[in-house]
Amino acid sequence: MDAVLLLKSLARPRTPWSLRALTASSKARAADTRRRSRSLLLLHRQPTNTHRHFAYAVATRAFGTSAACRSKKPTGKKKMPPKKNVVEEKMQLGRPGNNLKIGVVGLPNVGKSTFFNAITKSAVSAENYPFCTIDPSVSRVAVPDERFDWLVAQYQPSSRVPAFLSVTDIAGLVKGAAEGAGLGNAFLSHISAVDGIFHMIRAFDDPDVVHVEGEVNPDRDLEIIHYELRLKDLAMLNKYISDNQRNIDRMGTGGSADDKKKKDEFAMVVKVRDWVAAGNDVRKGEWTNKEIVVINSQHLLTAKPVTYLVNLSERDYLRKKNKFLPVIKKWIDEHNPGDKLIPFSGDFETKLVNMDDAERAAYLEEIKATSAFPKIILTGYDSLDLMHFFTAGQGTEVRGWTCRKKAKMTDAARNVHNDIADSLIQVDVMKFDELKAAGSEAELKAQGKLYIRGKDALIEDGDIVYFRSGLGSAKK
Repeated sequence: MDAVLLLKSLARPRTPWSLRALTASSKARAADTRRRSRSLLLLHRQPTNTHRHFAYAVATRAFGTSAACRSKKPTGKKKMPPKKNVVEEKMQLGRPGNNLKIGVVGLPNVGKSTFFNAITKSAVSAENYPFCTIDPSVSRVAVPDERFDWLVAQYQPSSRVPAFLSVTDIAGLVKGAAEGAGLGNAFLSHISAVDGIFHMIRAFDDPDVVHVEGEVNPDRDLEIIHYELRLKDLAMLNKYISDNQRNIDRMGTGGSADDKKKKDEFAMVVKVRDWVAAGNDVRKGEWTNKEIVVINSQHLLTAKPVTYLVNLSERDYLRKKNKFLPVIKKWIDEHNPGDKLIPFSGDFETKLVNMDDAERAAYLEEIKATSAFPKIILTGYDSLDLMHFFTAGQGTEVRGWTCRKKAKMTDAARNVHNDIADSLIQVDVMKFDELKAAGSEAELKAQGKLYIRGKDALIEDGDIVYFRSGLGSAKK
C-alpha cells in the first residue's frame, strides 16, 4: 500500500518547489505535502497579498525561515509617510469681530472726560466732581494713517472715510465698586461691554482738582482699579461654579460625550477662578485654545488688553519729566510686564484741539513738541489686534475698513456687505507700497503687480482691494 502511494506521488507533475524526499507513510501525510507545495508555488508566481501571507505562513511552518523564504516575505501595504506637524493657531482672548470698542477706565477726577473730550472733540461734561459722567459716552476716533491721505490725494474722491476706533468714556470706579460702592456695579457692566481698556492714571498735583482718595498716589490707584476688576471676575466665576456644581457632581466619573464636555468646561472655569483668586489677571495666563473658548464665554474684565495712559501736567509733559512716572513704570513691570505705558497731558491736548490746523502746526513747531493722541489711538487699535484695508475708486470714494489681523478675504468683505462676502468669487489686490512706487493704478497693472486672490486668502494691512462677487457688482 505504501509503495502504491509513493508511485502516485512521483507520477504527479513536479515543480521547482516539490519535496525531494517524501515518505509515503499515509494519505494524510501526502495530502499535507501537496497542500504545502501548492502554497509555495503560489508564492513563487507572485499571487495576491492575501495568498502571499497565507503561503508564507505555511512555508515558514514547514521549512523554517530559509534565505529563499525570507526573500519572498510579503511586504503588505506600503508604509504611509509621516504626518506633517501642523501647528495649531493660537486663539485670541476676547469676542471675535471687527466692530470693537475700547473704554477709558480709572478713578474719578483723573482726567478721563478731559481726555475723551479732546480726543473726540465731543462735548461731554467734565466738571470737577466725582461721577460727572453718568452714562457712558461713545465716539468714533479716526485712525491716523499717511497711506489714507496719499490715496485721497491720488484718487481725488468725492467721499473720504478713514478707519476708526470706537472709544467709550466710562465713569470713575472707587474702592468697593465690585460690591456696589459709588455707582460701581453699573460702570463695571459698561467695562464688560468694551473689548479693551485705556487705564487712566493721574500723575499731577492740583489743589483745585480733588482726588477721591485725598492725595495723588499712583501705586494705590493702580491697585484699586485692578483689585476691583479681579473682584468682579471672581464674583462671576464663583456664581458659575455654584450654579453648576450640583449637576457636575451628579454626573460622576462616567456619562455621555456631552457630559464629559460639561465637566471639562467646569474644570476649566475652576482653573481660571483659582488663577484670578491668586491675584492674577486672566490675560496674563497661558491658556489652551479650548480654555480660551470657555474664558471668552465668561466675558471677564481682566481678560481685556490694557494700555496705561499717564495724565501729566502740561509743564511735566513738555519737559518730559515727572516724579510719578518711574513709580508707575516699576509697578507695571512687576505686575503686568509687557503692557504699554504712554504719558500725555490732558491740558496740553485740550489746548491743541481748540486751535485751527495752521495755528496748531505753528505752535508745535515753536515749542518742539507733538501730540500724544496719534500714538495713543494706534496703540489702542493694535491692542485690539485690529488693522485696516482700503477700497478706492477714482473720483468716487476712498475708504478705510477695519478688520482683525489674519482675517480671510470673506471676513474682510463682510465689513463691506454680507451679500458680497456670501457670493465672493475672487479679490483683486494692490499693495500700497507698490502702488505708491508705480505712481498710478494703470502703471501698476502694466508692471503685472495686480494680484488675484481667492476668497480664503488672508488680507494684509494696507491692501487696496476690489471684491468680485456673484452679485454682478463689486466694491472698490
